[in-house]
Amino acid sequence: MTDGSEKTTHFGFSEVAEDQKAGMVHGVFSNVASKYDIMNDVMSVGIHRLWKDAMMDWLAPRAGQRLLDVAGGTGDIAFRFLKRAPGADAVVLDMTEQMLIAGRKRAEAGQMADHLDWVVGDAMALPFAANSFDVYTISFGIRNVTRIGDALSEAFRVLRPGGRLMVLEFSQLPNDGLQKAYDAYSFNVIPRMGKLIAGDRDSYQYLVESIRKFPDQQKFAAMIRDAGFENVKYRNLSLGIAALHSGWKI
Repeated sequence: MTDGSEKTTHFGFSEVAEDQKAGMVHGVFSNVASKYDIMNDVMSVGIHRLWKDAMMDWLAPRAGQRLLDVAGGTGDIAFRFLKRAPGADAVVLDMTEQMLIAGRKRAEAGQMADHLDWVVGDAMALPFAANSFDVYTISFGIRNVTRIGDALSEAFRVLRPGGRLMVLEFSQLPNDGLQKAYDAYSFNVIPRMGKLIAGDRDSYQYLVESIRKFPDQQKFAAMIRDAGFENVKYRNLSLGIAALHSGWKI
């Protein structure tokens, strides 16, 4: 229960005080950090790798660009970006230090150390000056932010004019029958996998619930426009299980 005077938000299917959610999300990702990449492979049967490659294809990284990858603790997106854009630089920001530690342990982190920084920080209050980055990415992280609009406004602030936002996030299937089948898999299988592989059923129960609370493709695109971005578009991946959203700071 929360006090009626408090601002509340959702934590999965539960309602919590806004000022509690960040700590609860931090707890989830602290618990799963060491098994996060393995669980991504198991849950998506490896398809998340294809989604991230599709993200890079649309993003088309260029040499000399500066990337900010938010909620990017294990480095998947930053590594892909730097491999495609020699001479570029990337900053990986995550609120959970354990996720950054897991990312820094990966072989790619050592190979790219001269072009890669790791920062603990909050998507809603980025510790960077305005107009600092050419590209802002967030992959499977924005649905965990307490106030999504604030995070999008911060993305707009730190991007240079001409900079690009790209978000990869789980989304909604346009077909009710397919959505029901996907829900059955998600709620019955993924928490059990979390228990078996990561020793943590509750965290993966939250992650499944958080997907269902996230706005659908058109509503999220409208939120990106409201933050000031233009030429906002989205592309469904795997029929809409996930979606890519793109916007530009003009």
